[in-house]
Amino acid sequence: MNNNFISNLLRFLILILIQVGLFKNMGYYNLAIPLPYILFILLLPIGISNFSLFVIALITGLTVDAFYDSIGVHAAACVMLAWFRIFFHRITLDIDAQESSSTPSWGNMGFKWFGTYVVFSTLIHHTVLFLVEVFSFRNFAYTLFGAILSSIFTIILIFIISVITYRRKSRLAN
Repeated sequence: MNNNFISNLLRFLILILIQVGLFKNMGYYNLAIPLPYILFILLLPIGISNFSLFVIALITGLTVDAFYDSIGVHAAACVMLAWFRIFFHRITLDIDAQESSSTPSWGNMGFKWFGTYVVFSTLIHHTVLFLVEVFSFRNFAYTLFGAILSSIFTIILIFIISVITYRRKSRLAN
């Protein structure tokens, strides 16, 4: 089997198990909820087809929905995250990088690009997640505050995971 497929499958299993086993019941008054499972979607290879990305995002969201007893909330947010990922890659990467099969990680892309990518992606995901979950603009400020606090918590966790798993970009010798 392809080494890239195995590493992504392993990453999926580990992040989902960490999400539902450790972070499911962790939070601060339902305001700051850590959701580091989105790192799986963020670290999929850059050159993956859009259809595959949307299917994987939907499956990831439905898997988390199954453990959280929610009806498609995480799936909707993950599909939106996949759409934003495609948009972000198109406006920030050149054509050769868009067709590569490298992982958009801190070691491969640098901290500035990866940090911007994680921050905006997390904010988009969490805003959609919280708005779809509430499905009302009644307490919009409270919902937005919860999305921002959860985003901060998730971004910190993603950076901690990235530091732990950091690998320098391999340079080819001439």
